[in-house]
This record gives sequence, structure tokens and C-alpha cells, in this order.
Amino acid sequence: MNDPARDFNEVIRAIRRDDPRYARGAYYFLRQALDYSLKELHARGQLDQSNHLSGKQLLEGIRLFAIDQYGPMARSVLMYWGIKSCCDFGNIVFQLVSSRVLGKTENDKPEDFENGYDFKTAFDQPFQPNQRPYLRRPRLN
Repeated sequence: MNDPARDFNEVIRAIRRDDPRYARGAYYFLRQALDYSLKELHARGQLDQSNHLSGKQLLEGIRLFAIDQYGPMARSVLMYWGIKSCCDFGNIVFQLVSSRVLGKTENDKPEDFENGYDFKTAFDQPFQPNQRPYLRRPRLN
């Protein structure tokens, strides 16, 4: 019987053997953020039957999930894992695509993650005085 968790662990070990830029936690976080994003969009009726997220939708879901999980420490946790920009999320996504953990469409490309958000603004600003409106859940479209 195949154990999906064990298989995912093996995939991460193989990826990190070839490219150790990102800590193991980054891959688990991204997988959880993807599930979170799918659930949120599905609950809002903003997801088509393919269950496919655009890079922009995934980035916003990642941002919200990180804030939800780590609060004002979100950027520090991501940096500890080696994630310093949205491009790093794209690198991880496409490493998982190459390992056949995630799928992609013919239109998906790593460049979809290049013009995401500034980490300082996205993860620090919500916790600055008088900045709480940024925490409101925007549409993940």
C-alpha cells in the first residue's frame, strides 16, 4: 500500500538533494497553503471544476495562510526556510510539478510568480498600527 506522506517525504528529499535552497518546511507549507487556497476559493464559488489555481490566486492564498498560521512572524518564518520573494514560491511549485506532485496547464509558467507582492508590505504591514484593513480577506481571483 502506498503512503502519500512517505512518498511526499521522498520527493522532498530528492528535490533537496539536487537543490538545497529551501528547507523541508517550505515544501510542506506550500502544500498546506495550496489546500487552504483551494478550500477558500471553493467555499466562495470562485473555483472552476478543474480545481486549478493561477499563480496569482496561489500567491494570495499563500499570503493569507502564512498570516493566519504565523501572524507577525510570517516573513521571518518564510525567510528561515529560504523564501525571500514570490519567485521562490514559483521555484518550489515548479520543482513539485517536475516531480509530478503538482500538475500544471500549458499556460502555467514560473514567471507567473515574478510580479507577486513585496514581502515586507504583504507580511509586515498588516501588523502595523492602523493597518488592520489589510487583513480582511480579499478575493482570491
